[in-house]
Amino acid sequence: MEKVRKILVHLSKDKAAPQCARFVQSITGHFVGDVKDKAIVSCSLEDNRFIVCDQLCGAGIPLKRASFCPIKYLSHSDAASLAPDTLARGVDVGVAVLLQSANQKLLLTRRSSSLRIFPNVWVPPGGHVELDEKLLDAGLRELKEETGLRLRPDEISSQLLGLWESVYPPMLSRGLPHRHHIVTYILLKSSQSHLQLQASLRPDPAEVSGCVWVDAGVVKAVVSAVDGEEDSVQIPDDLRRTASVTEVSPNGDLKETSLPISLFCNRAPDHGEDIERVSTGTKFALELWLKTLEPHAELG
Repeated sequence: MEKVRKILVHLSKDKAAPQCARFVQSITGHFVGDVKDKAIVSCSLEDNRFIVCDQLCGAGIPLKRASFCPIKYLSHSDAASLAPDTLARGVDVGVAVLLQSANQKLLLTRRSSSLRIFPNVWVPPGGHVELDEKLLDAGLRELKEETGLRLRPDEISSQLLGLWESVYPPMLSRGLPHRHHIVTYILLKSSQSHLQLQASLRPDPAEVSGCVWVDAGVVKAVVSAVDGEEDSVQIPDDLRRTASVTEVSPNGDLKETSLPISLFCNRAPDHGEDIERVSTGTKFALELWLKTLEPHAELG
């Protein structure tokens, strides 16, 4: 048997044995077809395989792709033109942590401009899942590596919010895909306020160029800017116009500044260079987070 080198997505439908997903295979489409972009699934991490299946345990977990997901629209000729090493990658597994403070603020980080994938884009802390690692442990490790925040499992409560099918570049109009992930979004609730957590921030400048704490009001404005749509974004009159941001210099020094809320409401561009914005997958996760704030809310 070939030795496992990384954790990949495996799919099971109608009780069939899990099979490793192909790079050019839409994970969401496997369960709902070509038209719909959201499924309710179950998932588990077993023997270094991330298994997604349609046999629900409890209420299930939402799995979603963007309406413009490149894998959804990839033609046979496009798929055939991908490099052999890209086709052989499979679908990787990532974890992203929505850290909620005791006063209900969430931490977002801006990816460093030197990163090859989604540079200058605002996301929750996160990264890959290592072999023989649990999802929560991976999330806590990535949180520590990227932000310097050291949280133990007994210091927080955790909840799996949803799965996002992430592809880079995010649109075919910006090039053929060369990365394909399922991102698992985990909500971590801390007993510390955002100011207490902020005091311990030591971001890695190779990964993070900025940090911001956002509340539900800002999040509602951000998620209203739906990527792939063109309607104007209306920022409520009673919402402040700027957010306090911690800028991270290349040598790791921190400086407090502010950025306009409208920047976080930018949409993913169809062509050309990307812009500073909140990622589409993050908006999906933020919508799920808002539902957790509602009494007796169900994420599905």
